[in-house]
Amino acid sequence: MGVVPDLVSNLAGTLSDVVADWRALRPLDLVFPRRCVACGLGEELVCAACRAGLRRLDGALCARCGAPTAWPVARCRECAGRRLSFASARAAVAYEGPARPLVAGWKERGVRPLAREFAGLVAEVVPRPAVEELSFVPGDPDRSLKRGQNAAEALARELAARWQLPVAALLERREPGRPQRGLSREERRRNVRGSLAVVAPPPKHVALVDDVYTTGATASAAATELRRAGARSVHVVTFARTVRR
Repeated sequence: MGVVPDLVSNLAGTLSDVVADWRALRPLDLVFPRRCVACGLGEELVCAACRAGLRRLDGALCARCGAPTAWPVARCRECAGRRLSFASARAAVAYEGPARPLVAGWKERGVRPLAREFAGLVAEVVPRPAVEELSFVPGDPDRSLKRGQNAAEALARELAARWQLPVAALLERREPGRPQRGLSREERRRNVRGSLAVVAPPPKHVALVDDVYTTGATASAAATELRRAGARSVHVVTFARTVRR
């Protein structure tokens, strides 16, 4: 007696699932199926193999700059003796292996959905900072326009939603700067000096979001300006960081 109603119910459930999957499908997926940004295989932006290949920085770290260490330390050989304006820096993964092509796809090719993927990884690895607000390192206006996004801002807004924190644009670029890529630590420090300005009053405790921590020059310069404007502590959060051997 219940065969027909059960059959109808099952068909309705199956049809509902199909409709939901169809709605979730992007129109471009029909022409250009989604592939892993790092290796070009699979059907996800970050395939399982490349995700597993990311070196998570969730072990012993330097409390100040976030570099991986043999055991927890207050300052490490990378940051000892340096004037750093931020209170701490943390990153989710090492900038090596699959992280490099992933960041390149995110920043250079404008694969915007990666911001959500990266924010999820950051939230898994980096503890929610004890701050009142998130901000981000402003991008060069011309490069941001060409790429269609400022990667740091996109990551900050995704993290703000996960951490339930407000996000605000507290800094701006005073003038277009020379790209930091390929510069030494000292060249990076000189290149970013005076290039940032505060445009809104910062809270006492703020987290500054960027895409990659390389030498800490940009993060420290931004933190300097925020502290001059009234912030007591600045905590840096990035998706990736360079790890020196």
